[in-house]
Amino acid sequence: MGNNSGAKIQVGLIGYGMAGQVFHAPFIHSVPGLELARIRESRPANMELARQRYPEARITAQVEDLLQDDALDVLVVATPNSSHFELTKRALLAGKHVIVEKPFTPTSAEADELIQLAKEQQRLLTVYHNRRWDSDFKTVQKVLASGVLGSVVEYKAHFDRFRTAIRENTWKEEDTPGSGILYDLGSHLIDQALVLFGLPQEVYAELKVQRPHSRIIDKFEARLYYERVTVTLSAGLLVREPSPRYTLHGDRGSFLKYGLDVQEEALKAGKSPEGAPAWGVEPEHLWGHLNTDFQGLPFKGRVESEAGDYRGFYENVRDAVLGEQEVFVTPEQGRDVIRVIELAERSSNEKRRFSFYD
Repeated sequence: MGNNSGAKIQVGLIGYGMAGQVFHAPFIHSVPGLELARIRESRPANMELARQRYPEARITAQVEDLLQDDALDVLVVATPNSSHFELTKRALLAGKHVIVEKPFTPTSAEADELIQLAKEQQRLLTVYHNRRWDSDFKTVQKVLASGVLGSVVEYKAHFDRFRTAIRENTWKEEDTPGSGILYDLGSHLIDQALVLFGLPQEVYAELKVQRPHSRIIDKFEARLYYERVTVTLSAGLLVREPSPRYTLHGDRGSFLKYGLDVQEEALKAGKSPEGAPAWGVEPEHLWGHLNTDFQGLPFKGRVESEAGDYRGFYENVRDAVLGEQEVFVTPEQGRDVIRVIELAERSSNEKRRFSFYD
């Protein structure tokens, strides 16, 4: 497909579970220049839901139907983490551009193999680190860029839930490659930290199983050490009263932010970004708190949140496929997230710090 063809980029979605329903299909459907052409799903209830919501898309139970469809330009892998490597490899070998739901792959070695294959196939490969387009993270970026905190020395980010029960019939509660909260919510936190501060010098972490009968890691705390900044990332499933989502301290001030980006709740309620003028706009009570003395001008008060919008990810993919932009989330960045996860696991097992370059 060329830039001047006028045709929409044809997208196939592999997987119409929670990720496909909530985080992918609504944005593929609502971004100009993209068409959700085919959906692969084997569960009858999800197949019927896909037909209702996207009657123009062809629904199939066979992955091969998407791999062999020459009309499809991009395939989205929104399947259980343990299948990411195999399906992404098959899609690249079929000549497709590929978007992989986070986390990229269970191991960094698998990620490296896919990165090399994408280069050989001359295909775009990216990872769906959509939380770069969260309202709160975009606000943190704005605050950091403004310089009002001075030289930042401490950054903390939490991503917590309160889910005491072990959910049945879900791969997310099974002890399989790439499962557990470190891969799930942790991959978002790690990606955001690497965007802000680059690769760390050292990694230290503690991983725990807190819920009775849990088969997965359901609590972690990791520290990423830089020359001046210490980054603390944590997530747990037994947090009823949440801590600040973000805490930043510098030699000129502090910034605290509570609450979670509003897009997820809206999407799970069946709302769509299409035609929603206030999409991703946070209510004022969720705005962050800034306390600073920047350039001799003391300020203590709220900072209006930036609007969140996951369409930004898919708009970038569209433009990258057309050769108009570089892809924002590179596969190397997705691989680096997995590398940090691997070091965190080693650190927790051996109870010591590891250099990122070990």
